[in-house]
Amino acid sequence: MTMRQFKRAPVLVLGAVTAMTLTACGGGDSGNGEELSGPVVIDGSSTVEPLSSAAAELFMGENPGVQVTVGTSGTGGGFKKFCVAETDISDASRPIKDSEAQLCADNGVQFSPLQVANDALTVVVNKENTWATCLTVDQLRTIWEPGSTVNNWNQVDPSFPDEPLGLYGAGADSGTFDYFTDAINGEEGASRTDYNPSEDDNITVQGVAGAKGGMGYFGFSYFEENADRLRAVEIDGGDGCVAPSVEATQDGSYAPLGRPLFIYVSDDGLAKPQVAEFAKYYIDNNDEIVTAALFVPMTAAQKDKARQDLADLQAKAGQ
Repeated sequence: MTMRQFKRAPVLVLGAVTAMTLTACGGGDSGNGEELSGPVVIDGSSTVEPLSSAAAELFMGENPGVQVTVGTSGTGGGFKKFCVAETDISDASRPIKDSEAQLCADNGVQFSPLQVANDALTVVVNKENTWATCLTVDQLRTIWEPGSTVNNWNQVDPSFPDEPLGLYGAGADSGTFDYFTDAINGEEGASRTDYNPSEDDNITVQGVAGAKGGMGYFGFSYFEENADRLRAVEIDGGDGCVAPSVEATQDGSYAPLGRPLFIYVSDDGLAKPQVAEFAKYYIDNNDEIVTAALFVPMTAAQKDKARQDLADLQAKAGQ
């Protein structure tokens, strides 16, 4: 069983349990008395994928005529598809770039973002690593900055042991890569290149878990899934060491690696009843979806804004 299958299994159970309580929130017909049917095509961030998959499982449990597919080509890869109208919704672990928005404009794809959760981008090390309990942003920059030749833990701090440093992380098409490099190195996309990149976070899990000196980074939910195999590093962003957690992410103290997560919905997608109802379901049942996918919930203010943003979208679409 893969990590993603492990995550989705309880979602199916949750879908069965909550179907009766959520039916009133989830739609169920196209607005003209007909049952909803047709595809909802989603691609993009591997970080957001478990969240959209949880929403998809729950939604399809109540709307069996709808087929929701969720791909994982990275935030950048997802926008490439979204902006040529290959998908209805794009999962994103960062805001859309100007160049991506221009690609959408060039192809007549209009869109709107909706925040759907929060995330604590988590730096992880091997369980046998007992020395790197907390790292400063400066230490992380020393490791990850372009041209870095740091390849041993004792180069990070002389008190650390003589242990080879094995690095794993997100690929260049990933929003996680963009966010991490911007937050740590001060420039989006600026990173040393001699590490093990992958759009599949399970590769990072396996790499770090298999090497005593391993280090990697990915979304908080992947750490929670693998807490028995990995250890999360506390981050000192200037105000002391803070561990990634729901509370620290929501109150902003987990800096600079706390971040919002989004879905981008195209206007053409929203014109399809099944896509419009799925987007509505995603926001209306956000607490259940976020809990099922092990993410950091939005704050009350964030949820209010997401509901208002969705209402504005519906008004624009005449729904």
